[in-house]
Amino acid sequence: MNLIHATAIVDAGAQIGTGTRVWHWVHISASAVIGDDCSLGQSVYVGNDVHIGRNVKIQNNVSVYDGVTLEDEVFCGPSMVFTNVYNPRSGVSRKSEYRKTLVRRGATLGANCTIVCGVTIGCYAFIGAGAVVNRNVPDFALMLGVPARPAGWMSRHGERLKFVGSTATCATTGEKYMLREGLCVLVEASQ
Repeated sequence: MNLIHATAIVDAGAQIGTGTRVWHWVHISASAVIGDDCSLGQSVYVGNDVHIGRNVKIQNNVSVYDGVTLEDEVFCGPSMVFTNVYNPRSGVSRKSEYRKTLVRRGATLGANCTIVCGVTIGCYAFIGAGAVVNRNVPDFALMLGVPARPAGWMSRHGERLKFVGSTATCATTGEKYMLREGLCVLVEASQ
């Protein structure tokens, strides 16, 4: 059963999964697809060409514009920003130029960060609060700053990894990670 607040607007045709909570003043467009067990905070907007996986948390004041896909277990922090046009002008219609943005499973997008359209955020990547992402982000990467730059690696559990040589262990789960060709990979998952 879903919880949809009385002030929310859900356009006819929107698909909302079981157990999803839609809070105050949310607007979900007609062609949006939202998975099970999600939470859409106050004043969230979801466009038509948007696909949201299961167990996604979208905090207050986030607009998920056309062309954005959020895979399962993505976290969108308060007031973070997506774009869908790279070079907007009020007097120039560019609706045919929307660039797709893909946020892969388990990624965290920190409060007030900006994701410039046309990028892929890797699985379990962690974008710090206020960062501006304007290029693809690898799996498990910690990205900070304006523009966002690599600042380390994060485990699936959201712990910063401390590499000794080319290996690291998540302090919470014991999962093992390795650096291969400059990228972080999970080599031994916890049960």
